[in-house]
Amino acid sequence: MTDEKTPVGSKSLMPVAQALALVTADAHVLPAETVGVERATGRVLAAALHARRSQPSADMSAMDGYAFGYPPSSALATSFTVVGEAAAGRPFAGTVTSVGCVRIFTGAVLPGGTDTVVIQENVTRAGDSIHLTAPVARGRNVRTAGFDFQVGKLLLPQGRRLSGRDVMLAAAADHAALPVVRRPRVGIIQTGDELVRPGAGTGAPSEVVVSNVYGIAALAEEAGAEVLDLGLVADTMDDTRAALRRAFDLGLDVLVSSGGASVGEHDLMAPALRAEGIDLSVHKIALRPGKPLMFGVREGQRVLGLPGNPVSAYVCAILFLLPLLRALQGEHGPWLRASPARLAVAVPENDRRMDFIRACTEQGEDGIGVVTPLPIQDSGMLTALAQADCLLIREPFAPAAEAGAPCKVIPLKG
Repeated sequence: MTDEKTPVGSKSLMPVAQALALVTADAHVLPAETVGVERATGRVLAAALHARRSQPSADMSAMDGYAFGYPPSSALATSFTVVGEAAAGRPFAGTVTSVGCVRIFTGAVLPGGTDTVVIQENVTRAGDSIHLTAPVARGRNVRTAGFDFQVGKLLLPQGRRLSGRDVMLAAAADHAALPVVRRPRVGIIQTGDELVRPGAGTGAPSEVVVSNVYGIAALAEEAGAEVLDLGLVADTMDDTRAALRRAFDLGLDVLVSSGGASVGEHDLMAPALRAEGIDLSVHKIALRPGKPLMFGVREGQRVLGLPGNPVSAYVCAILFLLPLLRALQGEHGPWLRASPARLAVAVPENDRRMDFIRACTEQGEDGIGVVTPLPIQDSGMLTALAQADCLLIREPFAPAAEAGAPCKVIPLKG
């Protein structure tokens, strides 16, 4: 098996776990900034969030009906005199006596002297008198003060990526603005003399319409990054180095390249990076697809070199770029977020490379996904990538497995 301590540059391939650890190592959390709560969805909290008020702030009615003080004796009263009305935002100003009640609506503050609400369906009313037609327990249909949360309560931890539900909670706790981690700035370049932009080619057979940048950008933006498309780069050392220098001058947090990562005569990214003073701590991974992945750091700017094959680039972005962006925002791990599943078909034994197989999932009767690998796994086949809804993980040297065997998958979003 591959030795995880094998140095970079040897003929052995670096294990995925070791490469991921190196990519996310020293990924210090970016500075914090404050944004309005309306713009906080998808951002990562830079500090724990506590409630600035209690919710509800007073005892409130949970239903439309009548509020009264629950009789203290065992001979429960069933008739009350209506002395006023309370609605949400329009409380009853007085105090209710033991024989009185207040017409009350959902969300209204309970008047003084009341602690129970009977729903209007369980009451008959004649003029200013009501009669209970069904028993009601003390405190029924009342949301007590602080029922949801109390002032000072920890609501959301530092490092949480905020969902729409989280933002609702923060707003209800009286936060008009939230402390969040600055968005990572990501630049993307794609190398290759054969590449043309969509709609801009001549139709020559030698042309390849560029696609990687769009999928990588979508993943990075979903992970909270601001993305710059830095264009296409010709396959010359001068052009490649010049593109790298322009990117570094932008002060990016992460520069992503796609293409030129292998060892052919036209694969110039690794020598260009080294020429620009970047020590590649990662190069050549025991991974399928994506073996020629690279990673290095220069003065706090991280460079992730992805393969040029579209599927390889996209899979490697999921496995390495997304964890790096999460680490830079202080989001909590684990970095590879796998889910349990079962195989729908038998799979053969695996070799030394960790395999991420494009697959489709159907829901089993027990709620566990049943996974079928797609028949063609070519790293340039985008139709299969678009069809897949998960990546089936096969560990290095995994033995053959039968249909029904447990497995793990990484769900694909969007």
